[in-house]
Amino acid sequence: MSKIVAVVFDLDGLMFNTEEIFNETGTELLRRRGITETQPVIDRMMGRRAHEAFREMITMCGFSETIEELQQESDSIFHGLLHERIAPMPGLFQLLDRIEQQALPKAVATSSGRGYLEEVLGRFSLLERFQATLTSEDVTHGKPHPEIYLKAAERLAVEPAQMLVLEDSSIGTKAAAAAGAHIVSVPHVFSQGQDFSGTRHIATSLLDPYILSLLGN
Repeated sequence: MSKIVAVVFDLDGLMFNTEEIFNETGTELLRRRGITETQPVIDRMMGRRAHEAFREMITMCGFSETIEELQQESDSIFHGLLHERIAPMPGLFQLLDRIEQQALPKAVATSSGRGYLEEVLGRFSLLERFQATLTSEDVTHGKPHPEIYLKAAERLAVEPAQMLVLEDSSIGTKAAAAAGAHIVSVPHVFSQGQDFSGTRHIATSLLDPYILSLLGN
């Protein structure tokens, strides 16, 4: 096994509880359209870039609205909840401290947009703690395509196999595995039933002993 020399974080559901907020947003969006069996739709959307996620929703539900119309309504619901509800996932700051003690470079690779990433990381004074940030605007192909993680390795000047990637979703896990990264999945309540085949380890939290063991003493 290659020595880990860099760490890359997904954002939503991995660093912050925003998948909980996305889930509530999607449930409300679907409820307004008379759909009560919402979880299968939300599961298909999780981890994808916004326009791809709403395309999945339209396909699964047979909606006649456009991606843009659904996204605008969704954004309104989401931002109404975000500022009241956002919180770091347990162990996030301790893990960042541990990585910095080892002097390992780190990045964020998210399917969300740059404005949103900067808003969320900036709120917790985290932007300056990452050597690189990659968003939906930095890639041609969204997760589960490996492009974003291959670009992260380039930005950090490391081989993918030497890069620990932390992901909360099946889509993101597939992307990191396809890039050849050392992928560890950290499911939450909304993703724990997903298919994490391809992962090296399914962690119970960001402070899982397996994760800490990869970072050395």
